[in-house]
Amino acid sequence: MAAVHNRTEGDINLSSARQDWYAVISDPETSGFLHEDAEYFLHQSLSTPCLDVLASCEGIYLTDVQGKRYMDFHGNNVHQLGYRHPYVIEKLKEQMDILPFSPRRYTNVPAIELAKKLGDLMPGDLNRVLFAPGGTSAISMALKLARIVTGKHKVVSLWDSFHGASLDAISAGGELDFRKDMGPLLPGVERIPPPMTYRGPFAAAGNGDVPYADYLEYVIEKEGDIGAFVIETIRNTDVQIPSQSYWRRVREICTRHKVLLILDEIPIAFGRTGKMFAFEHYGFEPDIVCLGKGLGGGVMPMAAIVARDSYNVAQSVSLGHFTHEKSPLGSVAALAMLDFIEQNDLLAKVNADAEFMRVELEKLKDKYLLIGEVRGIGLLWGVELVKDRGTKEKAVHEAETVMYECLKNGLSFKVSQGNVVQLSPPLIITREQLTEALQILEKAIETASVLV
Repeated sequence: MAAVHNRTEGDINLSSARQDWYAVISDPETSGFLHEDAEYFLHQSLSTPCLDVLASCEGIYLTDVQGKRYMDFHGNNVHQLGYRHPYVIEKLKEQMDILPFSPRRYTNVPAIELAKKLGDLMPGDLNRVLFAPGGTSAISMALKLARIVTGKHKVVSLWDSFHGASLDAISAGGELDFRKDMGPLLPGVERIPPPMTYRGPFAAAGNGDVPYADYLEYVIEKEGDIGAFVIETIRNTDVQIPSQSYWRRVREICTRHKVLLILDEIPIAFGRTGKMFAFEHYGFEPDIVCLGKGLGGGVMPMAAIVARDSYNVAQSVSLGHFTHEKSPLGSVAALAMLDFIEQNDLLAKVNADAEFMRVELEKLKDKYLLIGEVRGIGLLWGVELVKDRGTKEKAVHEAETVMYECLKNGLSFKVSQGNVVQLSPPLIITREQLTEALQILEKAIETASVLV
């Protein structure tokens, strides 16, 4: 069981609870498919073995091969508009009959329109765009561009951060699950603690998260030759929301030391936080923004970086050079997603839903001592489970119980850092569906509370 307590991200899939879950969903067809999945795919942490076998999806729901439906509050952060959104699918079908693929030597109208749209949505001179087939590749392009722009190769990032799974991305990331047993990685990466007010090295001081920004400046001055600071504006996995003061200090520090501020908004852009981009909550301009996941409308793999116009200085270097660099299908899906958000005032809905979630989750906190803290913004929420509110000891086993109890009753989400229930439903979710999901969650927390 030691492996359970070492788990920091994703499903806890090595304990006896996983086997108990298989007993719940057991039937010959599902068991057979899961066996074949384990037989033919390379096994890896955080995804193998699998939970269930999906057959279809629609709206906020995933449906397995036996017809069981899950409300999906995870979705790998691609499902801003839910699954198989008719507006996105219609646009993709139209494009399939015209130009499904564009070789790299050529451009196409959807790609140009999307690049222009992203630039129009950004502040200041953030208007130079490159596309990629995935968020990891967007991070790679941003790191390359930062080296060219600054002439410096060193990077500061955060412990526990995730920026992708390639060797350069895990070098910049801070999660052990991705770096262990890999040997030498990208040189010149310095990591600092993430801004946390509930737990963490500076939390006990009681002076907010600004000391984490001060630590950034300390490292930049002591290390020297730092070219970039890569960070999620709001950390998605366990929902860490920095203060206005933190981001004001970070922007000042990066500007003063000529360090490019690279924001990873791959999992949280496009309305998840109640703004089109999370940095809009803080009123500052980044230097490079990395986008992905939901950019593809929940259908196509699509990512991008958006950089300052003055950074268009890499003409002699291939920053990306991907086969699907200017995907017409990915571009059409992205444009449809953005159009639907704007035309239906989805951001206003998300902000109204946020207040509802805040009130309801705080009620649960007041009722159950298992909940140590509730953190959230827009439709991104973290419920931190603890054995004791005084010591803040992580309730890892209890979090696992909550997850499986919810799955039994048709609610899917992920557990982060071993004890944080992370809730990120589709932005199109109805109030009735939110209410139903929270009722399922409360029942599971009630069950797990007897374990404390």
